[in-house]
Amino acid sequence: MSIEIENVNKQFGTFKALSNVSLAIPSGELVALLGPSGCGKTTLLRIVAGLEYADSGRILFNGEDTTQSHVRERRVGFVFQHYALFRHMTVFDNVAFGLTVRPKATRPSKQDIREKVMKLLQLVQLENMATRYPAQLSGGQRQRIALARALAVEPQVLLLDEPFGALDAQVRAELRRWLRRLHDEIHVTSVFVTHDQEEALEVADRIVVMNKGKIEQVGTPDQVYENPATSFVLNFLGSVNMFHGRMSQGKAQLSGLQVHSNGYAGADDTPAVAYVRSHDIEIDRSQIDNSSIKAEIKNILKLGPTVRISLLIEGNSEFVEAELTRDKFQQLDLKHGEHVYVHPRQVRVFVDDFQI
Repeated sequence: MSIEIENVNKQFGTFKALSNVSLAIPSGELVALLGPSGCGKTTLLRIVAGLEYADSGRILFNGEDTTQSHVRERRVGFVFQHYALFRHMTVFDNVAFGLTVRPKATRPSKQDIREKVMKLLQLVQLENMATRYPAQLSGGQRQRIALARALAVEPQVLLLDEPFGALDAQVRAELRRWLRRLHDEIHVTSVFVTHDQEEALEVADRIVVMNKGKIEQVGTPDQVYENPATSFVLNFLGSVNMFHGRMSQGKAQLSGLQVHSNGYAGADDTPAVAYVRSHDIEIDRSQIDNSSIKAEIKNILKLGPTVRISLLIEGNSEFVEAELTRDKFQQLDLKHGEHVYVHPRQVRVFVDDFQI
């Protein structure tokens, strides 16, 4: 089931939640709506579901206009962040609920419902939990039951709103890998909302980065990470350092860095900002070339397999954060207060959000 979102606008009072949003989602794709709180991603998801209506624009499923269709007519499965399971019902009855409340003419037989529910419980690897109640399950198990319940009605589209947001980090990591495997098995068109960059990069076929009610970029995880279209996308996807400066004679002069503009002209004396990801900052005890910047180590933070190092650029009040592997850190034997040289790789410069 393909989804087309055409020129959708939505306003709540004076707040513009969505501004002329258009997006095409091919059948069978798993798409992440990624962005900070308040960017419009949940509003867009609810409009696709039929839980909200756009002020203008259209929603099409397989080319058919469903903009004014009721949520029941769209055959959408919805998974919420906080499970929304019925506490007084067993796991079996929760999964079966959408089937048992169908009109008598379209309701499956009790035997068919039982077979379908047990098959879904096997799919989410919880077939031995059928007689338990939600309170007897872990958070990860409850979310898998919520997903099985959404799939029971054979949705054309599966929508997930921060599905793992209420879970601890380890369970969240396990469930998102499980969701990816599940999607590869069932191939239902799926859209999920998240503010977790790592989650989107790991799970999605394509990522839609949103900001202030607009789409900043659409692409595969590799595309949005390696080739960010705007400074917002680059800054949002991972830990980055910013170097402030100005354009001069076709080059960006930034805190000791000099970056060629690749033909960008007419920007002399224009403010520019360079972005470098933390893992693209090299640290050496000697100057490699004129792109190396002298700095003092101000803080060392060990985080499992990685080490995060904060450095103060010499003659400047700007800090740089580098991320090294623990092996590299031990090899360099870096100390607090030591003067070293930082060498940025993969420098991306933006002038008025135009990348050079």
